[in-house]
Amino acid sequence: MLTKIGHGCLLFTRRDLAIVLVLFGSTSHTVAAVKLPALFSDHMVLQREADLPIWGWADPGEKVTVTLPGQILTTEADDAGRWQVTAQPLTPGNSFTLVIEGSNRIEIADVQVGDVWLCSGQSNMEMSVGNSSEADLEVPAANYPSIRMITVATQGGQAPLDNFDGHWEVCTPESISGFSAVGYFFGRELHQQLRVPIGLIDNAWGGSACEAWIRRDLLEEHPLYEKLLKEWDARMEVFDEKQAQADFDQRLKDWEEQAAAARLAGEPEPPNRPWWDNPATGQHRPTNLYNGRIKPLMPFAIRGAIWYQGETNAGRAYQYREMFPLMIKNWRDDWGQGEFPFYFVQLADFLPEADEPGESAWAELREAQTMTVEKLPNTGQAVIIDLGEANDIHPRNKQDVARRLARLALNKTYNQELAHESPRFSSLENQGSKLVVRFKDVDGKLRTPEGKPVAGFAIAGADRKWVWAAAEIVGDAEVAVHSDSVPEPAAVRYAWADNPICNLYDSAGLPATPFRSDDWPGVTANAK
Repeated sequence: MLTKIGHGCLLFTRRDLAIVLVLFGSTSHTVAAVKLPALFSDHMVLQREADLPIWGWADPGEKVTVTLPGQILTTEADDAGRWQVTAQPLTPGNSFTLVIEGSNRIEIADVQVGDVWLCSGQSNMEMSVGNSSEADLEVPAANYPSIRMITVATQGGQAPLDNFDGHWEVCTPESISGFSAVGYFFGRELHQQLRVPIGLIDNAWGGSACEAWIRRDLLEEHPLYEKLLKEWDARMEVFDEKQAQADFDQRLKDWEEQAAAARLAGEPEPPNRPWWDNPATGQHRPTNLYNGRIKPLMPFAIRGAIWYQGETNAGRAYQYREMFPLMIKNWRDDWGQGEFPFYFVQLADFLPEADEPGESAWAELREAQTMTVEKLPNTGQAVIIDLGEANDIHPRNKQDVARRLARLALNKTYNQELAHESPRFSSLENQGSKLVVRFKDVDGKLRTPEGKPVAGFAIAGADRKWVWAAAEIVGDAEVAVHSDSVPEPAAVRYAWADNPICNLYDSAGLPATPFRSDDWPGVTANAK
């Protein structure tokens, strides 16, 4: 594919042009040629049945023409050199070539029309197909020409970016291994059910904090985040990035010398290879990832987003009650595509099992996630309290995680009749010495595997002392809970622990959502 630069006869391949763009930087557009963001590249997927913003850069005042099936659109670059057109909605069909012309001509080949989903969050979304369970079976079978993927891997920062270095790839065994496992398995389920092309944008960053994905001015409007912002600002005032980089380089050099000596002696390499975690541009600093990994995607048309994050914020779960909905609203408002679907994964079970019932930061974070479903429309939560691993914060079973997300999308977005919500706490009736818990969103009936006794419930009296409780299913959506140790129970909890032992499901095999009936202050109530 050739692209002419300027009015002369100098020709570059698209790969050469990409190198030129990287050399000039993502926010510097001084080459006198029409240019496109990375989102517009060969094998891309455009969102079906939606208005389609298409944009790029050129000389100020330069005329730009965009050609796609049945449409020819023209515009001029503004004083800053940015141009944008909005194409009319398209329906899925054969692949086509998107053509952009100004002083040069760019052809984007093998464009398909289908549904585009953003796959975001931290390491459990970032975790690759190659590291997931049964990767030896999954990777060789990944031949899906109409599933396309692109990864956003830019650094964060306090200034918004308008582009990133990346390109779309067709799903093959050669391309899929390093891509998001949850994203791929989710997209594969949709593709097999809907029979339309699926585009997946992965911008997850392991260990990222929720505040890093939110615009700074929105955080500044809330007193809840005042301490957080002040602490970060104070840290950055004294942070010497050059010195920190030099210190890291020296640590890495020392480690490499020790590793080389160990290999020469036939011994194992030393543990803990140094890792450079730059707080100035990293995944924890407020707003960094909004600027580096969300802003460059706007206003690309998408169908919706899936999200898997929360581990980093578990110590501030009460704060997350407001922060997580703020993030979702921030994205929706700035994207300008209305209240697009946003489906997320609740934290899995992790860490040692508790001998006695008590408090848990992870349980409080799960509670905050559940509250988000109540607060915002067009959201959904995939409960995976049964899919975690006590000794691994990155459980490898990503297939079932993705299926539960896909159930939400297939029902709530695509109007398919199938079970999709995990049973949730609805109401509590005090019947003297026992409490009767009623659930909503139960598909069929509540059950336990193999009819085993119900596990995972605890009750307390007014003294707030929790004990394990006996529980039995007494109706399609009701469980009676009691304990001889608590003759006058006041509150009940289910699966309220880092790694709870619990076994309540509905007929579709969806696990009951962890909950508590009380509002007594938790361990993260004052964490900011």
